[in-house]
Amino acid sequence: MKRPPPSREPRRPFTAWDPVARWYDALVGEEGSEYHRKLVMPGALRLLDLRPGERVLDLACGQGVFCRLLQKAPVHVTGVDASEELVHLARRRSSKHITYLVGDARRLEELPSESFDAMACLLAIQNIDPVEPVFDTCARLLRPGGRLVLVLTHPCFRVARQSGWGWDEERELQYRRVDRYATPLKVPIQIHPGSQPRRVTWTFHRPLQTYVQGLVRAGMWVDVLEEWASHKASQPGPRANAENLARQEIPLFLALRAVKVSPHLREPPPDR
Repeated sequence: MKRPPPSREPRRPFTAWDPVARWYDALVGEEGSEYHRKLVMPGALRLLDLRPGERVLDLACGQGVFCRLLQKAPVHVTGVDASEELVHLARRRSSKHITYLVGDARRLEELPSESFDAMACLLAIQNIDPVEPVFDTCARLLRPGGRLVLVLTHPCFRVARQSGWGWDEERELQYRRVDRYATPLKVPIQIHPGSQPRRVTWTFHRPLQTYVQGLVRAGMWVDVLEEWASHKASQPGPRANAENLARQEIPLFLALRAVKVSPHLREPPPDR
């Protein structure tokens, strides 16, 4: 008896944002958090290097904060998110010239191939699992030469529940401790700690090589890797200088730009 063929449907995402959409909306706001406004969105815009009239997809767009900024470029903007509630909020706050869709970033079969010049995924890739289908989707949707910008909390230094700041009394030094890094982790994040019923979302830690290798296997090459330090500063005090130095030396965010390679460039080299 033949076994049925394996399903091509990727497993459902562990991260469900609809139950916590209102909390997330209150946290981020209509214009984004301070990190969005000061670091993430300006850096992403610079790396996208947009031209007027280009077609841009904001993957995991949430309530449309970056989409509304992109529209000022001016470019043709589409935003996609798995949360119906967040997409509803995005549509309510945005102009009719931005297209919003509810969809799974790992598939998006309703969108035609090579229909975008650029794509962005800001502070969301670590909430999607598995990640490889996301990169396959991006490669399919981008035209040859199109670029994808990813921004995420730095996986080398910001491992949920496995990293944190410490203070060396003898050396008067602020340091960053990382207890685990190489092993992928699925970590629950509680919304409103102490509240009942207990609600959690999930973050997925992966080592840096997972992102670079996944992009390459999908048919893209990474042409930019940047590490962004926090813009914040400590209040005056005996540890302020050490804390500020640590912030500048140990980056908070990682940014990657990947470019879709033309199909003929992906052919293996001839035998020598």
